[in-house]
Amino acid sequence: MINHIPDTIELIDFVDDGEQARHYHFRLLPLREGQIKSKHLEHNWQNVQPGQFFMLYVPSVGEAPFTFTKAPNKQGEFRAFVRKMGQVTSGLFAMQRGDILGARGPFGRGWPIETIQNNNILIVAGGCGLAPLVTFIDGLIDKQVNGHQHNKLKKQQLVLVYGARNETAQMLNPERDRWQQHIKIFNTLDEYEEENISNTFQGSPLTIISEALSEFTSKPRTALLCGPEIMMKSVANYLTEYGIAGNDIFLALERRMHCAVGLCGHCYINNKYVCTGGPTFSWQEVKSLLN
Repeated sequence: MINHIPDTIELIDFVDDGEQARHYHFRLLPLREGQIKSKHLEHNWQNVQPGQFFMLYVPSVGEAPFTFTKAPNKQGEFRAFVRKMGQVTSGLFAMQRGDILGARGPFGRGWPIETIQNNNILIVAGGCGLAPLVTFIDGLIDKQVNGHQHNKLKKQQLVLVYGARNETAQMLNPERDRWQQHIKIFNTLDEYEEENISNTFQGSPLTIISEALSEFTSKPRTALLCGPEIMMKSVANYLTEYGIAGNDIFLALERRMHCAVGLCGHCYINNKYVCTGGPTFSWQEVKSLLN
């Protein structure tokens, strides 16, 4: 039986970051007396995989999907990055610390961690499309740092290319500042007015991708893409010609996921539901749908 009743969460805090965008900090609230304990609440929230999403319910407004930028911990606290774009996000931006909302999740298929965990990886993201990759990058860096300390892990290379319209539109700034201590990051700007900004280039991610690939000591086997579809298609086609197999290039698709469980059909593409079959797909799976 599918449960569409959201679990209760509290808005703990929020911080502005980028153009009309915020980091949100939520907490799952304990059940009130008389409520039935849900196996979903007890189990699933503690097993979020990088790239999965949840449905956020804003009272009297509606639901919308968001990815986790920090998975729920044992206290039920988790984070998400939200850009103000419609009714639900506008309703969320009007809420205050301590307000009560709802959430259902986690849903979908995340990044294929098990199959790519030892590969050199190129990541290409645009705008707020970097959000679904935050928990993956954090986990990989944490593994590298801890592995280096214990001399147990082979060095795995990760290079990030991040594109935005201009410097004001760059998002997830604290994350990128933290990551650049451990991985190589190339930033691109469509509107580039100031010269000599560190690791920043004029153009789109595709403009700098050859230089990013040259950073690897051995050819990357895997690529993860997230952002505008036109960008992902262009990059995927480039990487295929470069020699990365279509089933080793993964994309996170964004669709209007109203139910998250494959019932409403709003996210249906040919014979695939993005909410249940994705949101991450290999290029081999979706190239005929997006081209």
